[in-house]
Amino acid sequence: MDWQLLGLSFITVFLAELGDKSQLAAIALGGSSRHPRAVFFGTAAALIVASFLGVIVGGGTAMLLPSRLVKAIAAVGFLVMAVRLLWPTSENPEAEP
Repeated sequence: MDWQLLGLSFITVFLAELGDKSQLAAIALGGSSRHPRAVFFGTAAALIVASFLGVIVGGGTAMLLPSRLVKAIAAVGFLVMAVRLLWPTSENPEAEP
């Protein structure tokens, strides 16, 4: 077991999930439910399954493409998302003219 990689993965996902819409959904469900334990186990299972799928897809992608290319594609994807979030569009009625 690579403990350093385990710790890095935990910290990365933990920080990425703080304030994420999945955490907000868990807060909403937990606040409106009489069974917060069920909400906890349901959301934990969902995060485990989503992470498992990400690892499987990432492993398959790494077998097909060089890791440097995968990292570059991810970086470009995040850049595009950031620009789209910051740049007002004409489709958004709340955007300033």
